Amino acid sequence: MRDYSITKKGNEWYDVRVTDSYGKEYQNYFETHVEADKWVFFIWENEDWFNSVDSEESLTNAIWGCTKLDEELGLLKGNRDNLD
Repeated sequence: MRDYSITKKGNEWYDVRVTDSYGKEYQNYFETHVEADKWVFFIWENEDWFNSVDSEESLTNAIWGCTKLDEELGLLKGNRDNLD
């Protein structure tokens, strides 16, 4: 199921689209064709890790960690929405 495309229009950066063995699609932009090629192989070499990580859980943990750090640094002022 792996696939990729690298395209460039005029003076724009290279538009890279990659599909891994799990069917998950990725997109990124690069200034050079060499960087674009390397990214395709990076995705394919790490696809097992990318697909084993629960992204929702990772986001939840990151937000919780930021909130705890804000509390420790005294940045939260007790507003209901914590948008200080």
